[in-house]
Amino acid sequence: MTSPPLARRLGLGDAVAIGLGAMIGAGVFAAFGPAARAAGPWMLAGLAVAAVVAYCNATASAQLAAVHTVAGGTYAYGRAELGAWWGFAAGWCFVIGKLASCAAMAMTFAAYAAPAGWERPVAILAVGALVGVNLLGVTRTALAARIIVAVALIALAVAVAAGFAAPPAAGGAFAGELPSGVLGLLQSAGLLFFAFAGYARIATMGEEVKDPSRTIPRAITIAFVVALVVYAAVGSALLWALGAEGTAASAAPLSDAAVAAGWDGAAPVIRVGAAAASLGALLALIAGIGRTGLAMAREHDLPAFLAAVHPRFRVPHRMELAVGVVVIAVVAFADLRGAIGFSSFGVLLYYLIANLSALRQGRAVRRYPRVLQVLGAVGCVVLAFTLPWQSVAAGAGVLAVGVAGRALRLQRERRRSGE
Repeated sequence: MTSPPLARRLGLGDAVAIGLGAMIGAGVFAAFGPAARAAGPWMLAGLAVAAVVAYCNATASAQLAAVHTVAGGTYAYGRAELGAWWGFAAGWCFVIGKLASCAAMAMTFAAYAAPAGWERPVAILAVGALVGVNLLGVTRTALAARIIVAVALIALAVAVAAGFAAPPAAGGAFAGELPSGVLGLLQSAGLLFFAFAGYARIATMGEEVKDPSRTIPRAITIAFVVALVVYAAVGSALLWALGAEGTAASAAPLSDAAVAAGWDGAAPVIRVGAAAASLGALLALIAGIGRTGLAMAREHDLPAFLAAVHPRFRVPHRMELAVGVVVIAVVAFADLRGAIGFSSFGVLLYYLIANLSALRQGRAVRRYPRVLQVLGAVGCVVLAFTLPWQSVAAGAGVLAVGVAGRALRLQRERRRSGE
């Protein structure tokens, strides 16, 4: 039985808020330290490379979303433009990679908000609470995203002001050699790409956006530009106040930048902002995985009972509950140190398929030059395979498990149909 459609209740501001909540929370408090360790003072160059690849991916997603106005993002686009296997690879990479990101964001929230020793219980409570918000309907998700984004942006404005108020870091903030050469620069870009991946959440909710062919491309562009400005300002402030070595060595670089400026009173504001940004990312991630999972369940690439849509709240309630259960289990038992690299690998493959799907579209629906999709596809491959080898191995292994599982399911179905 076909599941009912989701309700179109999101306007432009709602879609932008959900995308910003995912992007700002996903990396601003977590990705700059690893990026500085990889690229040193060239971290901002890594951000620029990540931004170019992300822009190409954003235009591909916008072009596809204007035509395929359904839930599921690149899972749905890949199926429609390239075939079922391509769609499955995109959806599987997204769901598995973003489940790890959910757990990482929950633990990031708890690191800022919980007393020592209580991080995991607080993270589990946060996951449960945000699943509950999502279950109340997409308009509640959008309202919560607006509030969380506003709090995070205020805190980031304070952190940037504090960083530039500090004396310049010893040895020069923006000068020096690449510690690991070009490979380090590309690794930095791959890690910072984690920060831009949030605009996918707008596309995955294509079945719930009003006038999607017009609203989604505009929302993706606006959210991307705002996030790029925020990341450039934050990265510059960190290099100015702490330098590359200080940023790389710090577990909480934004707070340390405020301390370097003598703005000790800003630390609580920054902690609140970090907690809010992490919650915003987690909220958007749960919503995005829920919609992609719904699309996969409709096509039996996930168990079909997950395709249910709540008759009152018009959300994929079973899928979102399943996401909550899995993320809580990961938070309770897993080591999350490699989550950023693992998630980046999966998302880069997801956007590789988005670029290939957009590249295949004809002139009648084309919004952007093909060269952007070619550049985006090449950039995704390069960044994916220059990530730390552990991230590549884990991502490739998980993709292989998913492909093998789907192949076995299809083989069983063929046998049953032949009986």
